Amino acid sequence: MRRLSLLLVLPLLLTAGCAATDAGPADAPPSLTRDAEAFDQRAAAVAEAWRPGPEWRTGYVPLEGPTLLSGDPGFTPDTEAAFRSGWYRADVAIPPTRVGGEIRFPDGRLTLPLVSAAEAYRQLDQGDPLPCPGRPKRPGLPTPGGPTVEPGPDGWVTSSTQTACLPLTVTAVTFDTVPVRTSRGVAQVPAWLFTVKELAAPVVRLAVAPTAVTPVPEPTAPAPPLPDGLVAAQNLASVDDTRLTVRLGVGACDTGITPLVWERPDVVVVGGGVTRATGECIALLKLEPVTVTLAAPLGARPVLDVFTGAPLSIGPR
Repeated sequence: MRRLSLLLVLPLLLTAGCAATDAGPADAPPSLTRDAEAFDQRAAAVAEAWRPGPEWRTGYVPLEGPTLLSGDPGFTPDTEAAFRSGWYRADVAIPPTRVGGEIRFPDGRLTLPLVSAAEAYRQLDQGDPLPCPGRPKRPGLPTPGGPTVEPGPDGWVTSSTQTACLPLTVTAVTFDTVPVRTSRGVAQVPAWLFTVKELAAPVVRLAVAPTAVTPVPEPTAPAPPLPDGLVAAQNLASVDDTRLTVRLGVGACDTGITPLVWERPDVVVVGGGVTRATGECIALLKLEPVTVTLAAPLGARPVLDVFTGAPLSIGPR
């Protein structure tokens, strides 16, 4: 998986009233003021165009992926690669029995069909690891060609810190509910929790049957293109009451990265302002995490991207 370098920036926190935002401090550069004004205008158009169907308030529309982590997994490079790739093996019988369950929203409850633990495991497991040339075939064996010493009372010793290119080992499975951000706020959703030998926290697979999941509605973006000084939001990194951490899509040579937010009681729109490079630059999209502070807790309000008008989901952690 390609890793994108992230810059550390001090975000400028902007909030909006029901119709427009504060364009910024009085001594802000003219370019920043222009970007903020253009953002406000487009954000208002995005908010007006947001017209989701009734399922947004009555169905189950998850704004997170179906595979989650229940805590800090304590990843190593190898275990993170296995998790991202879906490499698993089961050291325990996984029951095919279906169970009943319901989703508990802040505004009510909804009973939906669920998948069994066996079905959830089949969704989780994406096959065997790719070949890893020069890596041991089993944990604890020396890397071929690597420096070793003669075996002693504790077995072979090797100076190599590499581990085997292996799947994650499932040792237990339990049924529970987990908090998931949805179109109706944070809900308690039935899930299968897979205990993994190599990780410090279980891997969670949401148990709602795929046929019962309502997809995120297609957005209606404003017709004009995004002004050059503005950039789109790609997803949400986290939501904590009034604080949103948003990943912006910026150019490799962009500077002056500034988060922008516009809100009203029923919707929040986010994006960013940048200063474009004047010389040559590699064409590379970089994800830049920035934080904005809202005037009120987010609650069940959707967070929309200022470019596409699409509601943002929680991205991979």
